[in-house]
Amino acid sequence: MRQIVRSVVLLSLTCVSLACSNRSPQPVPEPTPQQAASTTQTAQPSLRVFVTNEASGDLSIIDGATNQVIATLPLGKRPRGIHITPDKMSLFVALSGSPAAGPGVDESTLPPPDRRADGIGIVDLASHTSVKLLSAGSDPEEFAISLDGRKVYVANEDAGLCSVVEIPGGRIIKSLPVGGEPEGVGMSPNGKVVYVTSENDQTVSVIETAGDTIVAKFKVGRRPRFVAFLPDGSRAYVTAENDGDVAVVDTSKHRVIETIHLGGEKVKAMGVAVAPDGKRIYVTTGRFGKVLAIDTTNNQVVGSVDVGTRPWGIAITPDGKTLYTANGPSNDVSVVDTATLRVTSKIKVGDRPWGVTILSK
Repeated sequence: MRQIVRSVVLLSLTCVSLACSNRSPQPVPEPTPQQAASTTQTAQPSLRVFVTNEASGDLSIIDGATNQVIATLPLGKRPRGIHITPDKMSLFVALSGSPAAGPGVDESTLPPPDRRADGIGIVDLASHTSVKLLSAGSDPEEFAISLDGRKVYVANEDAGLCSVVEIPGGRIIKSLPVGGEPEGVGMSPNGKVVYVTSENDQTVSVIETAGDTIVAKFKVGRRPRFVAFLPDGSRAYVTAENDGDVAVVDTSKHRVIETIHLGGEKVKAMGVAVAPDGKRIYVTTGRFGKVLAIDTTNNQVVGSVDVGTRPWGIAITPDGKTLYTANGPSNDVSVVDTATLRVTSKIKVGDRPWGVTILSK
């Protein structure tokens, strides 16, 4: 739907600017007095949370110790997918010049896409400065970064492709057909395969990273959204929005071995986060307004928490103690204690928050 973290090659700002930039660096706007005070007190937060705001085109940077927004960085049009590079030096964000539209919208009534806005925006994490835009095919939505940091696998929603993009040069190595409206992109923990979901075709394409070729494709539920792997890589979990289900995939055979029914047509399985120890997964449920906790030993729902209006993106801290969810229509982020499954704080961010990622030092 259109609305709606292995070592990379070190990208110095000089290399970024000369090798693959087609956009001038954008300075971070002057902070408010409250933001300045917060930044002074916690100049280098040990935990930072980054949230893409699709409608306002910016990035909210949250100090995880205080759960306060310490900076807002303009990014470009429709920032959605967001990931930190393995060396923790840069933040990559998917940007799209395609107009936002919900299901069933007559595309002929929409304004033309702005292809100049398409790409992967790169933010320097030391300076919180946007330093370049990497070409990545049309209408990027989600992506995954290879373990060596040399490639990015990008879902091009409107083109039905997965672009394999070289870093730092920004050259598209391959464009692989993965089905209509691809969205979720997940890299296996060993870096050998990438899973890409197709909303229209109800499939997952398996890309082998050694040769960047599609080696398998399998069916899942209706309108598959996101994909995440257990830490040992033995299982993958694919959310199916329109079925309210999660497909459990045996990654050795690239085959669905079980379907977790979340219960009721109001449940819209969206984002998924895996606990660092692999014992639980957490699923956002869109208009149902909850996060569901699932025990991976028996694939049973073991708890839930009301987090807000239409939660979508979700991320978990490295210690597994805290979840952050992006709640689009209410323009806020919920902070959840995983031990008690209670919301401990809500943070106002930009317009229509979409994706969440976490940097821990």
